[in-house]
Amino acid sequence: MDSGGYTYIRLKTAGGEKWAAVSQTPVTVGTDVTLAISMEMNGFVSKTLNRTFDAILFCSMTGEAATGSPHGGGAGAKGKIDQPIAKAEGETGRTIEQIYQQKADLKDKPVAVRGKVVKYTGGVLGKNWIHLQDGSGSEEAGTFDVAVTTDGEAKVGDVVLVQGVVHLDKDFGSGYSYGLIIEEAKLGR
Repeated sequence: MDSGGYTYIRLKTAGGEKWAAVSQTPVTVGTDVTLAISMEMNGFVSKTLNRTFDAILFCSMTGEAATGSPHGGGAGAKGKIDQPIAKAEGETGRTIEQIYQQKADLKDKPVAVRGKVVKYTGGVLGKNWIHLQDGSGSEEAGTFDVAVTTDGEAKVGDVVLVQGVVHLDKDFGSGYSYGLIIEEAKLGR
């Protein structure tokens, strides 16, 4: 079903039937799809469909079926940026790909990463939410885009320096859960 800029897909998975939402893209019944999960929401209300989903996965579509642009978390962030952005300097400086590769060692530790804001949502759960990309990482593996929470403000297209703490398997409730997120971030240029 297409509605409100999303394509809602009912999936048959090894774990049973699940609903997913991706940026609006043509999908036909019976097609195998590969999705990179950005976030799961419980009790999600789609006003455009006039329907409540018990649980729904917001995803990026990857692989051959991805005819539209993948995004990271909800709508807004398009596929991986083309132009690489210089890595943050200093001992804590990492690329987004390095953060994913070193996540076990970086858990609960500070990092600095420079990237382009590809999605910005202000004032959700008392925080501003940013999706950041620096041109590193893989769309297929979902290691090209990182979520950040901050008190700072930015707009889509800004290149910012983020200094925050890496947290793993973070569940904020209200369906906001992340395998990796940078929190308590300060924004610079």
